[in-house]
Amino acid sequence: MNDPIGDMLTRIRNAQQRGKSTTSTPASKLRGWVLDVLADEGYIRGYESSTDERGHPAFEISLKYFDGTPVIREVKRVSKPGRRVYMSVNDIPQVRQGLGVSIVSTPKGVMSDANARAANVGGEVLCTVF
Repeated sequence: MNDPIGDMLTRIRNAQQRGKSTTSTPASKLRGWVLDVLADEGYIRGYESSTDERGHPAFEISLKYFDGTPVIREVKRVSKPGRRVYMSVNDIPQVRQGLGVSIVSTPKGVMSDANARAANVGGEVLCTVF
């Protein structure tokens, strides 16, 4: 697999389109950090560590809905393996005038765009969520 973050975001998007309450994805540190940001910002209920049927570590993601519609309306991968996108703290985009969130990988860890601005650090913009 070339793009593990893109794969995880696609699994979340597909599960919400089908109305599923949970979905699973293989576990990694970076995926866990991105899921932490999504949970802190209120886009998912949370996630738990588990193992898949072959005994490999996995994350069980609890999806969030409001009045039957998914909380995540749009999720977009910005920095891809073929084209990395790095931005300084002043250039980090606001998603839908601050209604959405950009997830940024910084030297101080993976954080939302608002937290990156508060910590005055830039980095790789992984994805945007609205």
